[in-house]
Amino acid sequence: MFDFVSGETILVDKPLQWTSFDVVNKLRSTIKRKLNIKKIKVGHAGTLDPLASGLLIVCTGKRTKTIEELMAQTKEYTGSILLDQSRSSLDFETEIDKLFDVSELSCERIETLAESFVGEQMQKAPMFSAKRVDGKKLYDYAREGKELTVKEHLVNIHEFEITSCNLPQIDFRLKCSKGTYVRSLARDFGAQLGVGGVLSSLRRTAIGDYNIQDSKALNSLLKAIEDAEFE
Repeated sequence: MFDFVSGETILVDKPLQWTSFDVVNKLRSTIKRKLNIKKIKVGHAGTLDPLASGLLIVCTGKRTKTIEELMAQTKEYTGSILLDQSRSSLDFETEIDKLFDVSELSCERIETLAESFVGEQMQKAPMFSAKRVDGKKLYDYAREGKELTVKEHLVNIHEFEITSCNLPQIDFRLKCSKGTYVRSLARDFGAQLGVGGVLSSLRRTAIGDYNIQDSKALNSLLKAIEDAEFE
């Protein structure tokens, strides 16, 4: 039995093409309609880009007070990077800017470089991101064609493993701190190799002790809410 007003922590397997805000809005509207109420607090603990899938923690009611704590937890991902190209969005949202020759790269060099990325480092957020500068999201500036100087921030890469190397694509497993932009990691990794770095797929598999295996697909959650009996 759900108790959304007192508070629930919902583990959603976010589908591709949905924003995190879309998921929250859909759950909020479904809950309000089902309970026949006008207002309820609903929020998420950590944004996932539309072109990423995986674990999104959504909190309702009094559980929204735990969001800051959840957002501070370590995140885990799996994904893929293409090294033969660059794009302004650092993923597939925008077109290719430049192509690179990766014929001289070796998987051994790539794996060695991945080891050097483990630890604390300074990172710059992508221009196509929800990070706010002067109250406005960076992707709004980017879509207006405006370039800003984005300040670097400290992140911690706990684990970065290349799980498959089939150039120009490499697959990885990542464990990192709050505030890490995986698209920026792809960009910086490619730059260290002298080539491009575009994130071609990303899936969040864990946030702290919460795991994707315990999540439910959004459609399944919506159906469960619709079918639930409330007093």
